[in-house]
Amino acid sequence: MTAKGVDSSVRYFAHSEVRESQSDMIEDGIEALLSEGSLMALAPTGIGKTAAALASAISVQRASSDNLKILFLTSRQSQHRIVVDTVQKINQKLGQTEPSIKLVDLIGREGMCQNVDRMSGKCDCEDDLDGSMRDELRADMQADILLKPTHVDDLILKSRRINLCAWATAREAVKSCNILVCDYNHVFIDSVREASLPSMGVDIENTILIVDEAHNLPDRVRNGMSRRITSNIFFKAKSDVEEHIGNAKKNAVNGVEIELDEMKWAKRSLERLQKQMPTWFSARERELNRLEEEDMQVETRHLLDEMEVILSETLEEVPEGRLSNLKRLVAQLLKVRIESDEEVDDDERESDCERLASFIITCGQYEDSPALVLVFDKILEQTQVRSFLLDPGVVSGPLFASCRGSILMSGTLFPAEMYRDLLRLPENEERKVLAKDYDSPFLSERRPVLVAQNTTSRYTERGEINTNNIRDHVIEVLRNTPGHVALFAQSYAMLDMVLDDYRWIPWGIQIEKESSRMSKRQVAKMVDNLYQKRRTNDRVMLCGVLSGKLAEGVDYPENILDAVVCIGLPVPPPSARQKALTEYFQDKFGTNAARRYSSHQPAVNSVLQAIGRPIRKAEDRALVVILEKRIRERPYRFCIPTNLLVMRSQDAERTGRLAKRFFQRFPDPAIE
Repeated sequence: MTAKGVDSSVRYFAHSEVRESQSDMIEDGIEALLSEGSLMALAPTGIGKTAAALASAISVQRASSDNLKILFLTSRQSQHRIVVDTVQKINQKLGQTEPSIKLVDLIGREGMCQNVDRMSGKCDCEDDLDGSMRDELRADMQADILLKPTHVDDLILKSRRINLCAWATAREAVKSCNILVCDYNHVFIDSVREASLPSMGVDIENTILIVDEAHNLPDRVRNGMSRRITSNIFFKAKSDVEEHIGNAKKNAVNGVEIELDEMKWAKRSLERLQKQMPTWFSARERELNRLEEEDMQVETRHLLDEMEVILSETLEEVPEGRLSNLKRLVAQLLKVRIESDEEVDDDERESDCERLASFIITCGQYEDSPALVLVFDKILEQTQVRSFLLDPGVVSGPLFASCRGSILMSGTLFPAEMYRDLLRLPENEERKVLAKDYDSPFLSERRPVLVAQNTTSRYTERGEINTNNIRDHVIEVLRNTPGHVALFAQSYAMLDMVLDDYRWIPWGIQIEKESSRMSKRQVAKMVDNLYQKRRTNDRVMLCGVLSGKLAEGVDYPENILDAVVCIGLPVPPPSARQKALTEYFQDKFGTNAARRYSSHQPAVNSVLQAIGRPIRKAEDRALVVILEKRIRERPYRFCIPTNLLVMRSQDAERTGRLAKRFFQRFPDPAIE
């Protein structure tokens, strides 16, 4: 069966008109999915890639005799709503000709339930409902969301009005849906996948995966395997165990003695580790000082063996295999339940027992693999060991090989071969990996890119002259831009150096500055402020860092940003982790690819991602200024897509003239 044979009329495309790039992407997606392979779509914002990807996946899903589910994976709440709206339009287009598409939109439990008790693992959403009433309300709500695709925020509001658990209701509805919209973690993080997909009736072998913003996937997989322990983790974990034992005794029913022998053994084991492991940390610290380095790699097997030897000294039992005592300890650590601090963010609620157990499990899983390294360093006076997954493909490769095909899409999925290599997309005579670039005809004229030739973030060339040149370009952009401007620097240090005391910034410009610990709520409030200021004709310069919260993962619809200025290249500084990553890539991909994959391309892609923020649809327009001359020099110029047309700007005066001319031609997005 060919792609056109499955659906030549693009019947599952949400819109009445189909542009050539969309039609090409639909057919390419169908062709890749029919071979259970992958389409890697380099598709900039505004060409309708979400609608095209869904059209391909639904066509193959409905042509299959198997009960396939489509998993649309995205980390952005705004994209959730776009998918829901798109499927609603498809259903309207289908009318009564065939069954409508059933969709469930799901986020993490902490975001859907008001309160979750860490000790019991239960929420209090349905405390006021009896069992029969709960079952009836859940059934009615599930029927509603399967009848009409519902955004998760709307589901939460409806559920809370009737004291229903939105999370439990949505998970149950997944068993009957065609499309599940959820985060990457549900597939690519082992613990989340194993805890969620089977209970929702989802079998990865019968899924089609659509990965939105797929350029983020390698780092998301790596971060999912990132673990950290400090020298005092054993003391903190012991305190958790003591609290758990105390709670267990206090909650014993009718004075019946609870079996706590193993938990008491875990407490004694942690006491021993608490006393002896600081010696290991101190020895590493002395070695680090001797080397005069900021960090260093440590052997995974060495650390595990050290802890196992300490535990074996108790001689309570004869070890039953390698690391048997550590495995025994981990089993108890995972059973510990303590009360959590409701004030901390959701991603910081992991207990010290969970943190230590996860670290040991990860190290044990990769102790003989070069794909994971341990790095020892210090934060202030606290020594720590962190795990870093160098090769995301060891996780993602088997999953892509198991599913029934995938579509990976992003405006910065470049170069395709790098992401194919990093994610280990399976390719053979039967499985196809199609890498396609779908041009956006409006970008070249509606998003001109200027590269300043007298600015850089190269450390050896920083100084007062360079900083003043950067400021001069920013001043000219602000003077000649009618609305809001986003300024993204390579680091917070660079951002602070450029902004300094703000006295150089033209009068009347409000500064909104990102911080490293900003919550999602604070970010949303900062973006909302842009719209409020536009209504009062006030102007804002939004300041953040490349690869930060404001430069990635945030949409700026309605052309709220008129210009974007990027300062520097966020090239990773020398470190033990970076050295290990480069060496690993040299062994795996060769010398030529190693530096590009580990350093140059990620730095350029962070700039490409930032400059794509203001353009969300074909009618939008924005000026882009890159204050980094190296992006047009070797080796970085080879990391820029060939369809990105750039102009050189010798100085700030030329930047001002070009900015003025651009906004005279495009004074408002609605004016063609």
